Amino acid sequence: MVSALSIREIDVSRNILRAYMQKLEEVLDLDVAIVGAGPSGLTAAALIAEAGHRVAVFEKKLAPGGGIWGGGMKFNEVVVEEEALPLLDKFGIRHHDSDMAGSHLADSVELAAGLIFSALRAGARIMNCIHVEDIMVIDGRIAGLVINWTSVELTRLHVDPLTIAARHVIDGTGHDCSIARMAQDHGMALATPSGRIMGQGPMWAGPAEEMVVRNTMEIAPGLVVMGMAAAAALGSHRMGPVFGGMLLSGRKAAQLVINRLADPPHSSAAPGKP
Repeated sequence: MVSALSIREIDVSRNILRAYMQKLEEVLDLDVAIVGAGPSGLTAAALIAEAGHRVAVFEKKLAPGGGIWGGGMKFNEVVVEEEALPLLDKFGIRHHDSDMAGSHLADSVELAAGLIFSALRAGARIMNCIHVEDIMVIDGRIAGLVINWTSVELTRLHVDPLTIAARHVIDGTGHDCSIARMAQDHGMALATPSGRIMGQGPMWAGPAEEMVVRNTMEIAPGLVVMGMAAAAALGSHRMGPVFGGMLLSGRKAAQLVINRLADPPHSSAAPGKP
């Protein structure tokens, strides 16, 4: 065993830098870029990576997991419907009966940790503390992301960003649906009844769980919305600490882009697997 006394601080720094730069270079050219490491984003990442595609999740916060951790008002239990239990079982996340027909309970910390671990083990990259400040649009199609450090955004420093190329982008940014809003702000017509962001409806958990899966779709060329981003973009309701719809929405988003990836790139400018 190497003595801890032989560790040099500069070597620690050098190894961290080398490993991170390798990660960063790997995510510069992706099949799928997911924005937001919430329940739908992590589910989609795990399934897309499992299918053999290059996928990374860009999360602006320090900790992935989105709104899972706090459960309902910091009571760390969440409700998951029976339809989504196969996903919990697939990811090794335990659950138990509730007194509501067709629903189970899961520990929110285990749910978050299990989804994060499953996405990473499947081969997805999770890049935390990164803010997506814009999108790339090539020939009328979203073709990647413009990224910077979250700390740069918070401190409003004038620092130019880097870019990530992706054949498909998935908006998992939650209530803000920030990537869909960027597309709208750049003059792209959205596949909504109004052609614009519809806005999130009030709490109504039952219909919301069905609608969030139904509204998971390609909302603009190259951009899929899922989870609460789909709810906000398409005008459906919120549902509180009920997470089955989030998981099923992530699965549907994954299936959509996996099916699309079977097609050739849309132009020579669109990125693909090397």
